[in-house]
Amino acid sequence: MIHDIGKINIPAEILSKPGQLSDIEFSMIKTHPEGGYNILKNIEFMYPVAQIVRQHHEKMDGSGYPGGLSGNDILIEARVIAVADAAEAMANDRPYRPSLGIAEALKEIRRGRDTAYDPEVVDACLKLFEEKGFHFEQT
Repeated sequence: MIHDIGKINIPAEILSKPGQLSDIEFSMIKTHPEGGYNILKNIEFMYPVAQIVRQHHEKMDGSGYPGGLSGNDILIEARVIAVADAAEAMANDRPYRPSLGIAEALKEIRRGRDTAYDPEVVDACLKLFEEKGFHFEQT
């Protein structure tokens, strides 16, 4: 619920902008994991929540941000959030594009298995939707 708390530092005009972001605007968006970490780092939790928030856009192949972490250097909780966040984002409308639908979202998640996303987390996500019948609540 707090993985995107760092977006509080991003201007609303950028977060709600229809259409493609400029390179500068996307660079600003990419600061939100570090911003979230800075907000949470001095709060005591049972788990490394600040680090999880910082790492939720890291990719298994090291191409993510902000730290370019890869594989098991990324906390498992952050790997789970990465898949859940991507599925939710693609399956729902965004200011810059309509929903891709859950089928297309799952196809993209499957395509990112091993490179962007942890393979075990991808498998769990696919099982949840395809076998267990999970669906996002419509808001």
